Amino acid sequence: MEALPVSPFSVFLYALLTAVATGLGALPFLFTRGIPRRYLGLANAAAAGLMVAASFGLIYEGVGYSLGRTLLGVGLGLAFILLSHRYLEGREVSFGDLKGLDARKALMIVGIMTLHSFAEGVGVGVAFGGGEALGVFITLAIAVHNIPEGLAISLVLIPRGVSVAGAAFWSVFSSLPQPLMAVPAFLLVELFKPVLPVGLGFAAGAMIWMAVAEILPDALKEAEADRVATVLTLAAALMVAFQILLGG
Repeated sequence: MEALPVSPFSVFLYALLTAVATGLGALPFLFTRGIPRRYLGLANAAAAGLMVAASFGLIYEGVGYSLGRTLLGVGLGLAFILLSHRYLEGREVSFGDLKGLDARKALMIVGIMTLHSFAEGVGVGVAFGGGEALGVFITLAIAVHNIPEGLAISLVLIPRGVSVAGAAFWSVFSSLPQPLMAVPAFLLVELFKPVLPVGLGFAAGAMIWMAVAEILPDALKEAEADRVATVLTLAAALMVAFQILLGG
């Protein structure tokens, strides 16, 4: 029997690196004394742009495996977020010190990003199943990609009163499924590979809905539409450019 190119423990550590990297997205807020309320709209616009661009990146990646399964995943993700939104609407929700609408939005973005991380964890494990060199490259790519995802989470949490340390914690928390899923996906590559595009599509469907239905309307309440559109466009364009450069 051939020896595995890397051990499951090594795969776990590599995937854990991707989770820790997500927390780096909160670091820019260490250099500010707080975000004035009037900038909340622009922060939401940036978060929406990052999320939409990341979502289409996930769809593009999933289509490389299977168009049908990716679209199925998008539909399932959309159904899941609609049901979750309906369940949470009108209920008393708390998230740390946050209450009410702010707590619901914080809970939803952390929850969606956590679900998204399951697919990324499978991606790391499947990549290592193809050899150590491929696995290390995909791990580093996801780790760097996770930094702006942590920024998107922080852009939603910190203006609503969550501390920088708290935003970093929730960012890392949202990526913990990556090391947890990477090992079984590595050991059972052929079993996990068919479901990977479904997971990627699922995360994309939920993230697009969240960005358009929850984050963007908040941005438009707090800032002028032209400024919101400008920030969202620039954030999405930068995220796409970042993904292309990283993939290249």
